[in-house]
Amino acid sequence: MRKYQDRGIIKWAPFDALISYQDVLKTMHYERGKQDKPMLTSDQYETLDRTIKESIRFHKEVHITYYEDGYFKMLYGIVKKFDEVYKTFIFEEGFVIKGHQIIDVIC
Repeated sequence: MRKYQDRGIIKWAPFDALISYQDVLKTMHYERGKQDKPMLTSDQYETLDRTIKESIRFHKEVHITYYEDGYFKMLYGIVKKFDEVYKTFIFEEGFVIKGHQIIDVIC
């Protein structure tokens, strides 16, 4: 009678190849969906500045659209303060967004 001999890790090699393939597909899909950052005019920057300063002064909730890694993201919250050294907006909820990332602000 012959005893069964396990092939060890070799038997899982085809499944590892499929898993790596799925990672490559996800990365390709993510990269393909990226968009260029829109260029804002000086008037748009002034409007953003005014709106954010008003939201800080009157403690209003804002809806911010910002650009990060090729994608547009949205955030709701109350801006607690603006850090002038690092040019970042700090929200009461703990979020931190750099000023150059912001595309649109609605109070």
